[in-house]
Amino acid sequence: MGNALGIAQFGGTAPTAKPWKGLGGGVLELVESYEGRAYRAVYTVRFPEAVYVLHAFEKKSPSGIRTARRDVALVGRRLTTAQEDYEVLYGKPKR
Repeated sequence: MGNALGIAQFGGTAPTAKPWKGLGGGVLELVESYEGRAYRAVYTVRFPEAVYVLHAFEKKSPSGIRTARRDVALVGRRLTTAQEDYEVLYGKPKR
């Protein structure tokens, strides 16, 4: 995951990154497996000067392949917080 985030930091997209559904473009998910467990990291590249990691977690959904609602909601809240933080540091992003 660190390598993929490094690629994002320099403007690229790792082959292992895929779009995170529901929040529009510029929000991506990384999926890794280790010792039979699934891990996720969700990040955004919507801002020119920064990559924000919104959430990293072990996938433990009781409903199969679906990501737990609390994790989805947390990503949404953190995206809002990232937007606010970015605007304080750099001003509104140019689209």
